[in-house]
Amino acid sequence: MSGTEIIFEITEDEVDGGYSASALGYGIHTQGDSLEEIRRNVREAFDCYFDETMERPNIIRLHFVRDEIMAA
Repeated sequence: MSGTEIIFEITEDEVDGGYSASALGYGIHTQGDSLEEIRRNVREAFDCYFDETMERPNIIRLHFVRDEIMAA
């Protein structure tokens, strides 16, 4: 697939619940209580960041990061 893309790193807050998203290489950050909400908020943050004078990536990639802790 050709074109540019923007990658959002999505992490889950294990203490308070919900999700945080940060765009790699851009100052775009948002939060959401559910997967549906974080997807919606990522799109809204993306649309707010890139105005009509800027070249916009044509793909938004969500990269889910999950930490798992195991007892030694």
